[in-house]
Amino acid sequence: MPTHLAGSLHGMTALERRVNMTAVLLPFVVVAIAVPLLWGDLVGWSDVAVFTFMYVISGFGVTVGFHRMLTHRAFQVHKPTRYLFAIMGSLSVQGPVIDWVADHRKHHAHTDVEGDPHSPHVGHGSGVKGALKGLWHAHVGWLWLTHGEAKKSKYAKELVEDRGMRIINRRFPIIVLYSLMIPAILGGLLTMSWKGALTGLIWGGFARIFLQHHVTWSVNSVCHFFGKRRFEVDDHSTNVFWLAIPSFGESWHHNHHAFPRSAAHGLRWYEFDISAGLINLMRRTGLAWDVVKISPERQDAKLTINTAPKPEQPQPEEERVPVGVSD
Repeated sequence: MPTHLAGSLHGMTALERRVNMTAVLLPFVVVAIAVPLLWGDLVGWSDVAVFTFMYVISGFGVTVGFHRMLTHRAFQVHKPTRYLFAIMGSLSVQGPVIDWVADHRKHHAHTDVEGDPHSPHVGHGSGVKGALKGLWHAHVGWLWLTHGEAKKSKYAKELVEDRGMRIINRRFPIIVLYSLMIPAILGGLLTMSWKGALTGLIWGGFARIFLQHHVTWSVNSVCHFFGKRRFEVDDHSTNVFWLAIPSFGESWHHNHHAFPRSAAHGLRWYEFDISAGLINLMRRTGLAWDVVKISPERQDAKLTINTAPKPEQPQPEEERVPVGVSD
């Protein structure tokens, strides 16, 4: 879900699609050149430190901020905290905050059916060729086809009406520059050298953005195609354990689709979810409240083994897609 120019509350323009392509390709090109030329030579402790710092800050900005807090309202925070996480998420260069939220809410409103911006299962044909086309679309192809086309006034109405969020949304290109400048400055300060600034830019900037992009896109593609399922849901979402650490718990994606408003995606003790850990820490320190939790009884009731017909009942609050995102 990477970058296109902020400020528009409508669909993507041709310029925005070209910027998207640049955001996809440029980190890849820089990393492809840097790895064989610099690995083992100019990768030092400062590069690892800067990479880790930027990955953690921007990663939590996406998983805790963009996704669980803003998209699904899994917990509540004060406005300054909301804005801080919106800026942190923007550092990942996955697109302006309002665009990100609108696209993801549309994904939940139309998961794996017509209208889903990045389903690997809709309109790609059958067989191996269709599967490969679907995976490509869900991973990166959608970025210059359907990315940013979710109607903001419908899928992210409360953010459009928030002046602070609109400002952060419009300032996205500037935040992208900071996403590259900060690691360069940190690398230079840690080593007191221009070489440290350059390698900080490469590893904490471009390489970090490259990895973060593909981890996020893998949730769109891999976690709707491969993996395990245990809940009764009407889509193809899956849990993929080996993505749990780099995705900060987002790859328990089947759990998330079963209970979209849950603050925790890892619902069992062995399902590593560091984002849920941060939210719990925020709750304990008073920075977050009204944290949505799913009881074991609710989970058991939705297991696929419970296949007996049930009378139709209103959808529980914690499973509803946020207000304004359904047709």
